[in-house]
Amino acid sequence: MKYLFPEISNQLSNALGSIPFFMPEIYITMLFVLVLVTDLLFGKNSARLCRTVACAGMVVVIFKDLQQFEQILNGAHFLFGNMLLLHRTAIVFKLIIDLLSFILLLYFAWDHRLKAHRKGLSDLYTIVIGSVLGLHLMIMAVNMLSIYLAIEFVSLASYLLVAYRSENAFSTEAGLKYVLFGAASSAVMLYGISLLYGFGGTLDLFSGHMAERLAQVDAISVSFALVLVLAGIGFKLSFVPVHFWVPDVYEGAATPVTAYLSTLPKIAAFALLVNFVTPFVFYNHWKGFDFRLVLSAIGILTMIAGNFAAVLQSNVKRILAYSGIGHTGFALMALVTFTPQGLSALTYYLLMYGLANIAALALANYFENAEGITDVKDYKGLGFKYPLASVCFVVVLISLTGLPVSAGFTAKLFAFSAVYSIYQQNHDVWLLALLITGALTTVVSLFYYIKVPLNLFLKRTELIVSENKWSYNLVILSTIIAIALIIFGIFPDMLIKYM
Repeated sequence: MKYLFPEISNQLSNALGSIPFFMPEIYITMLFVLVLVTDLLFGKNSARLCRTVACAGMVVVIFKDLQQFEQILNGAHFLFGNMLLLHRTAIVFKLIIDLLSFILLLYFAWDHRLKAHRKGLSDLYTIVIGSVLGLHLMIMAVNMLSIYLAIEFVSLASYLLVAYRSENAFSTEAGLKYVLFGAASSAVMLYGISLLYGFGGTLDLFSGHMAERLAQVDAISVSFALVLVLAGIGFKLSFVPVHFWVPDVYEGAATPVTAYLSTLPKIAAFALLVNFVTPFVFYNHWKGFDFRLVLSAIGILTMIAGNFAAVLQSNVKRILAYSGIGHTGFALMALVTFTPQGLSALTYYLLMYGLANIAALALANYFENAEGITDVKDYKGLGFKYPLASVCFVVVLISLTGLPVSAGFTAKLFAFSAVYSIYQQNHDVWLLALLITGALTTVVSLFYYIKVPLNLFLKRTELIVSENKWSYNLVILSTIIAIALIIFGIFPDMLIKYM
């Protein structure tokens, strides 16, 4: 048979040889089926059991991720006919995704509005596990077909999560907006991919031929196609100008879902963007499209738009939504160095941002559960009613701002250092502009982050009563994260050497 069909035989051998490097994803697939079957067997009352199975399964997946470091000692591995690429940075990204996924699986049940939903939470756990598989594929995708399929995989799960509270009109509207924006960005990206395939004759980014062939095509046409693909990826990253959906969707979705959307797809999209730009950036004869210039300009605009818009907000979730846009711009600053130092700074930054953002939304959720408030002005005096939650909120916001001695400060310092080291070598004006913008917008971020501690502790209400211990698990989770942010801020070497 192998002599009659050598191509099929080679593809089969390649697929079988790829399986040992694909074990975390196989375990996630098995976990997805297991959670789904548990839900079907025990009905909507199986939420606690589904959650237990999902969390235990994610611990196993994290263990499998760690085992992969030993598998790639000899370098990167292409999987399934160059559809996926496994390397050290991809494993780090997968570990970040899986750790944050584990935290979110714990968190979902602590939002009492989401927990009280008539559909229960069993379906939600199934959707999240399925999305984690798509996120893993996004991180490793290096073929434009696998890129598109992975993004759509994650998008479908995200649409379901945003509109999960279907009895809530605001949530339904947010879900509809997200679907419409997502469908438009998907169509735009698919058109860009089709153009690149037509120009280059291949979908494989690392084939060695794509960049070479595209360099021979009209620069304007190729640039147009690349911009379309970047717009599709940018929808997940929520950078300017494809960020308009963020505040309404984040506000309308259940708060744990907002925590999901603001971290996991964004982190995976950064890994995907790294994979996408690498073949072009490191091709010596590539002159048609300046990725550093374009991404630097996007980063500058994103930092400015996100941070200045956040100053005008009073709803806590909208503040965090716009601040998330600003953080996307800051993370782009580390990416455009195109160096191992910059990539290490990027992964560290995204981990610290992910932890801090989940904690901030969990605390906002806590105050919403306990007091029914979403506006920062309603936080007046609550710092004395809820002292532990309020102190944790301040610590988390200090990290998101990037003030010493938090992990957010260390993460921003690493990003600044990576950019400045490259600027010293080539004196690129765009890198200088990024450094200046990053410093200025960090100062601007103080003006909206400070609204929370200002109202919690410096503005009193007439009546202070004993603390309500509703959803106190959220405070415990946030306290652990706040302590971690301080520890990693003081001792960053505990993590950065593995990034």
